[in-house]
Formats: sequence, C-alpha cells, structure tokens
Amino acid sequence: MTRFAGSRHLLYGMAAAVLGTFTSFAVAAETFSCPNEGGDMVFGQEAQVSGLDMHFSSAISTRNIAMHIYESLMTRAEDNSPIHELAASHEVSDDGLTYTFKLRDGITFHNGKEMTSADVLASYERYQKIGIDRTSLEPVESMSAPDPSTFVIKLKQKVPVFIEQISSFRVPIVILPAEEAAKEANQIEFIGTGPFEFVEWVPDGFVKLARFDDYAPNAAFEGKTGFGGYKVACFDTVTFRIVKEPGARVAGLETGELQGVEDVPTKAAERLAGNPDIKLIPVDNWWIHIAVFNQASPPTDKLGVRRAIQVGLDMEEIMEIATDGAYTLNHGLQYPGNPYFVEGGKEWYNVNDKERAKQYLEEAGYNGEPVVLLTNSDYTNMYNAALVMSEQLKDIGINAELKVVDWPTSRQERDNTDNWNLFFTGFGTGPSIGPQGAVVDLVPPANLSRAPENPELNDAWSRMQLEETFEGRKAAFNDVQTIFYENAYAIVMGDIQKVQGVRSNVDGFVPFRIPRLWNVWFEG
Repeated sequence: MTRFAGSRHLLYGMAAAVLGTFTSFAVAAETFSCPNEGGDMVFGQEAQVSGLDMHFSSAISTRNIAMHIYESLMTRAEDNSPIHELAASHEVSDDGLTYTFKLRDGITFHNGKEMTSADVLASYERYQKIGIDRTSLEPVESMSAPDPSTFVIKLKQKVPVFIEQISSFRVPIVILPAEEAAKEANQIEFIGTGPFEFVEWVPDGFVKLARFDDYAPNAAFEGKTGFGGYKVACFDTVTFRIVKEPGARVAGLETGELQGVEDVPTKAAERLAGNPDIKLIPVDNWWIHIAVFNQASPPTDKLGVRRAIQVGLDMEEIMEIATDGAYTLNHGLQYPGNPYFVEGGKEWYNVNDKERAKQYLEEAGYNGEPVVLLTNSDYTNMYNAALVMSEQLKDIGINAELKVVDWPTSRQERDNTDNWNLFFTGFGTGPSIGPQGAVVDLVPPANLSRAPENPELNDAWSRMQLEETFEGRKAAFNDVQTIFYENAYAIVMGDIQKVQGVRSNVDGFVPFRIPRLWNVWFEG
C-alpha cells in the first residue's frame, strides 16, 4: 500500500505523476492572512455564462466563477501537479486498483451541512452519469463510503494516470451536497465548499459571490497554489461582470469601475503600459485557437473537403488579425517546452497551398455547398479568426458562410444541431491541462467532431491512459495527434497569448487559467 499524506506538503509534479510516483517538498513558512479585508472586487470577463453546474461545462466563462464556489477531492498546484484539496490523504493498493481517500475534517457546505463521504460518493456517481469528462471514471468498477470520512474507488484495471485525471480542472469533479448531486444537469442549487458562496446571477449581466464565513482553509498548506492550498476570501464580495466589448473592459479598468479584467487587447495594453493606476499581467500559452470540424454534416463529412480547408489556410494571417499579434504559430496540441509536446502531424499544419486545396476540392466532388463557420460575438479573437478564415476559404472556391451568435448559444448550436461545419473555440493550454485534456473532446462520449468510430484513435487514446511508462504514454499521444491531423478533426490555428489587468491597489492577483480571487486584497 502506497500512502500520500497531505500535511504541509505538495504531491509533486505532473512529471512525477505520469511516472507513477509522488515526491514531496515543503511550501512557504508562514500561513497566509489577509493584509486587508473588505470591499467588492468587480472583475470584467469576456463571455456570458450558460450555467454554473461545473460537472456539465468545460467553458472557461463558467470555470471563472464556479471554481470560487466549488472544490474537489484532488486539484492542481501552481506547477500543475496533483494535490489534495478536500481529501487529507490517499492510499493506493499494491496492485494499483484500490484508491482510499481520507477526507479533511470540519468541511462545511454553504448551506451549513457538514461534508461527509456520502456527498463525495453521490458527486462522483453523478459525474459518472453526466460529467462532460466522465471518461476519466470509465475504469471504475465500484465506489463506496465505508465510513463518514473515507471514500474508496476500485478500478477494473490499473490506470497509471488515474490521479492525474481526477485532479484535472478542465471539468473538475467538484463535490456537491448529496441532495444536489441527485439532480439532473443544470438543475442544481449552487452550493459548494469554496471560499465564496453564490449570491445572485443576472443573466448576461453579472454573477455576485460573497465571502463564506464558515470556510475552513486547508491547513496542510500555508498559501494558495494552483486551485488549492490555503485559501482565504479577503473581499466581502466578488462581482463577475459580463463585459463582452474589449473597449468597454479597458475603459472600465481605466476609470476604476472594474478592478480587474481577464483580457486587455494588445494595442490597449501598449497604451496602458505606462499607466501607474494599472498593473498588466501577460500570460503565455493561454489556449490553442482551434476550429473543430463537424464530420456528420455535408460537405465536411468528406475528408477531401476537410483536407482542402486544412491545407489552404494561411495561419499567420488568421492569427495576426485575430489577436493583434499576440500569438505564436504552433502545430502541437501541447505547447513547446511541455513534456508532451510532440511532432505528430506537423506536415499538415499551416501548409498555405491554395492550388493543392483546389485539387482536393475537385477530387472530393465539391459543388459549392455552404460551409458554415459557427462563431460567437463574445470572444473577439474567435470572431475575427472566423472572419479571416471565411475570406481565405472563398479564395479557394468554398462557399463560406458566417454564423455569429453569443458564446452560450454557439455551444448549444454545436451540441444540438447539424447547421454548422466548423465550430470556433479554444483548447486550454496554459497552464497545461495535460495530454488527456487536450484531446478528450475528440473521443467518445464528447466526440465534438461527430466523427465515425475510429479504432486506431480509440487504441491510441487507451494507451495514453494505460501505458506504464511516461515514454509509452507520450508515444501514444504522438499517435493521437498524428491521427488528429491525418483525419482532419479540426483546424489548429496557433497559440494565443493573453494580457490580464488589475488596478494598482489590487494585490495578490496571479493568473492561473481563471482569475483566482482568493488571497487577493485591496491595498490601503
């Protein structure tokens, strides 16, 4: 039996996790306390929110808010390594099939109920049924709560990356009260164990949270790290205001109407760089700018048409206009320098050969059918990318049509209709969500591209989970990325860089995929 304790140590490194080992290292010497308390932190975010059911959304606009409300058994540290959150420790049996979690004492839900293993079990069972990333629980044979502080998972087979998977923050397995976990998707009350509790949601307007006075910080840590650690709500309230128009976000930051924003456009950032009232915070490798093909809807049901689009595009022009220059060209589903960065399929990226594209169209029998580009008005970079791509497609003889809706509607259209051929989105990379998170949308049950069953892809995906060595899993990921390109599952445009901003009197703010507003305070 291997034991992983939580006391004042981190469970080290994704690299260690994927190798099947954990190493501990000490964290900071003093427990965090708020230098100042009080106030309402108003944060301007780009996109509307379609729901706050964290089991049922991979949208960053949801995660921005929901990760302040909910917590998980395991989460990720600043270096993206798995760490305990609501779990105090866990043990793994010698055969690698049984995971036994001991829960932290004194955890209270926002409704005043004490959290027990019954709530953890109910939450995991709900995630098995409706969780968008429920493939992470497919290897589970059984789950049980033998006593109020113990939760046990038994696997059908050994999965070396199991802890990595259940600690993922892409669609985290957050813990709800058992009575809420019995409800269907998007039918829950927004009750969690996090440092902030839900107060009010005005659709298309704002979501307001308030400090949860009975929150119990994790005493195994001294400060925040990643989505875990020792978390403290310094603000009385936090208001996430939906501000889709980039100019309005910048103006709000300049006047102080907004104390923070999740995106400052490149040209505005250059202008604000000398403003003493504003702190700009650059973030590299924010997401992969990507457009997913609908393989179930003509004419993109034909590989030849998808291939024509794949080879006919100029990614440099698309990314330059979409981001005002805040990008890097990259073929990979992970960014350079990441342990899982691989070369597979590179020859199909940014080919920019219009004559070759026209040849593929002719061979595919393309006859002017509409190719619908489904994009949204919330994320300016997605809209601009679709706009430029539509013009490039027209240059190679494709009848490209833009379909522009708001962000929540675009996700609904993607899931519920066949009236689109390319869906514009972003795959999170910074900090990396790991190789599983990078491709999980391509395999069942998500299968965003609605591709026919692909045994070769399924085999490579399986090997990504089950190979004993890091080298074996990386080779499997390379196979997945190669298959992704060879079958034209999506169009990778490049990696987006982002600049976030806060007022100069906001201290402690450090981006980590979402705006973490715990352990953040107003100076003076």
